[in-house]
Order: sequence, then C-alpha cells, then structure tokens
Amino acid sequence: MDQITLGDVTITRVWEYYGPVDMTPETFFPESPQQTWEENSSWLAPHFLDSETQIVNSAIQTWLLRSGGKNILIDTGVGNHKERPYAPVWSHLNTDFLGNLARAGVRAEDVDIVVNTHLHIDHVGWNTYLDGRTWVPTFPNATYLMPKTDFDFWNPANGYKPLLGRGNQNVFEDSVAPVHEAGQTLLWEDSYTIDENLRLDLAPGHTPGSSVVTLDSGSDRAVFVGDMLHSPVQILEPDSNSCFCEDPAGARATRRKILGWAADNNALVVPAHLGGPGAAEVVREGSKFSIKGWAPFAPYSQG
Repeated sequence: MDQITLGDVTITRVWEYYGPVDMTPETFFPESPQQTWEENSSWLAPHFLDSETQIVNSAIQTWLLRSGGKNILIDTGVGNHKERPYAPVWSHLNTDFLGNLARAGVRAEDVDIVVNTHLHIDHVGWNTYLDGRTWVPTFPNATYLMPKTDFDFWNPANGYKPLLGRGNQNVFEDSVAPVHEAGQTLLWEDSYTIDENLRLDLAPGHTPGSSVVTLDSGSDRAVFVGDMLHSPVQILEPDSNSCFCEDPAGARATRRKILGWAADNNALVVPAHLGGPGAAEVVREGSKFSIKGWAPFAPYSQG
C-alpha cells in the first residue's frame, strides 16, 4: 500500500488514474527551459515523462489522511460519468476510485472531511456521483472545505472569464453546486485550522483561491501543494508555470515562497499529480531548488 506516517498522521495515496496527458513539456510548461528536461531525462522517465513520445505523464490521485480520529481526503480527482466536452481525456470515465478507497480501509460514508485545494476539473470530480439523473454528494457525512475565493471565481453566475475557460465547463454545476446545495460545504477565507496537525492556507496564482495543506505533527512536516507543481521540473525551475495558471506572476511567487518554506523546515512537498514516488524533499540551490530525496510511496499500486 502507498502509505507513510508523519507524526500522528497516516498518509495513504488513493489512485484514480495514471498515464499520459497528451501534452509535451513545451506545451504544458511553456516557460521551462528545454535544457532542464534534457539534462534530467534519465530520472524524469518513466514516471514524469515518456522518453519515446515526449508526452508528460501525470497521476490523478487523492491523499487520504488519518488525523485526529478523522478520515480526510485532499482533492477528489476527476470522477465518473462526467460530461467534459473540452477535456475529452477526463470525459465519461469509469474508474474504480471508490474501490481503491475502500481497499485503503475507508468507505464513502466514513469520510469526515474533504479538502478541495482548488476547484479545477481534476480536483473536485468525486465530490459527487450520479444517482439516477441527479448529482449527489459522494461522501454523505463529510464537510467539504472549499476556498471561498475559488467558489466565487468559478461560479458561472458571477460571469468571470477564467484562463481555463471551457476546459472547466460543467464542473461547478455537477461537482460543486450539488454539495453546496446539500449544505455540506464550508467556504473558508485566508486560512483554516482543520485539526491540531493540519492547516489550510491560501496560496493563490494557479487559481485565485488555490490553497495548500500544511502538516505539522511532532518533528515531521509536509505541505500538500495541489497544482502549485505539476512536475518536479518546477522544483528545479521555480519560475516555470504550467499553461493553466490564471495569475502567472502570483503562481511564481507562491511557488518560491512554499518551496522556500519547505526547504527551510525540512518539509515533504506533496503535489497533486506526481506519479512514481509522489512527493519530494527539497533543498535550496542558489536562487533555485533541488531534490534531496523522494518519499517512499510505491511507484504504482492501482489496486
């Protein structure tokens, strides 16, 4: 099982999907130097890059945290049976995510808290499931923690024109609004203390309400950074954004701030989408950062 323990918190990786995302590094990370990809190709493949096709590999996964007697999910992936006309790779999936969660020892009704680090298509999908013709909350006993800034930004009623635009079409309607209408959301601002081990903080840039979860338990620290990083290359090149960042300057500033804190506090960096080992230990290297080591998550164990 993909599991480690930090302080009083047990962390389990629950897979939904792993594979290519039909984007090359030049497309996905247009600001990243090609030289960096070439110089690090020996270890970027196969977990983060297909060396033959030069297509980026990505994981869709949920981090299950057992903390303070509660079961906490960080992000909920893409979901099944969702209509995604402008993101066909995520459209009408039929994965065994809930089976993988059950094999980790947690049923849907056992989940106490769901954290959506932001409200993109691949972070809120399992918030709901299709019951007949109605989208209903997947986790009936959970409180869903959503950043209010992102809730307002992605609400179609507010008329914003996000960079991702049509790529996030239908997502608010089928994966966010039903949970809110069921009275299960808590829309937080600035920061929110989950329990004695875990805290949520805004980390804007990728989206206006993007957030990170900081784990501080005993002598162990970690930070779950959502889409602040899509590739370990962004640790080496912290000014390199993905093509999906709403505020490029804000995303760069947030990345440098969080990576700097992680390096200075010996904290494990846990992005949403890294396959392979899943999480990294980082150190400062001049004005940039390097990878000191990897967390001992198993490379693949999709049930």
